[in-house]
Amino acid sequence: MRASRFDIEAKADPVDAPKLEKLPDEERGKMLLPVLADRFNLKFHHETRELPIYVLVVAKGGLKMKEAKAGDTYPNGIKGPDGQSTGGMMMMTGRGKITGQGIPISNLVNMLSNQRLGRPLYDKTGLVGNYDFELHWTPDDAPPMAGGAPGSEAATDPGPSLFTALQEQLGLRLDPQKGLVDVVVIDHIELPSAN
Repeated sequence: MRASRFDIEAKADPVDAPKLEKLPDEERGKMLLPVLADRFNLKFHHETRELPIYVLVVAKGGLKMKEAKAGDTYPNGIKGPDGQSTGGMMMMTGRGKITGQGIPISNLVNMLSNQRLGRPLYDKTGLVGNYDFELHWTPDDAPPMAGGAPGSEAATDPGPSLFTALQEQLGLRLDPQKGLVDVVVIDHIELPSAN
């Protein structure tokens, strides 16, 4: 099951497309379940298990992110047709980089959850505002740095891990803990039938 890959093409009714765009990713994922159940004869159930998790907390040195203020303008932020700031939020991501302007912590937690941490991530920061931040780290699967002479700092220092970058740049920390997690248990699955 972990080695086989399949392309699944599903189309939403055009009448439902506007509603679909507004749904959170989690809700869209739930809509795919009937397709998987039909095509793969999938049978599953949910269980709650105690598993390793990470909790995001404010580090001992304190928060290093700047709280966004109403009316803040950003040179590269979201602008309306008149060129003025829309007051909205902006989040850009790239390999080993997340930049946020006016972002709630929940959005940062969602982005961090997509970084293959190997366990679920929960927010325990208690932060309720919107924040500006830049986070840069070297992904675990990044190749060794090139371009530096052997023994030079550029050749030996690939940059901080995500864990170090969070603490040094944002004043946040990922604490490993155990917690209750909702898991999907697959009871039955088959190869899909031909189209």
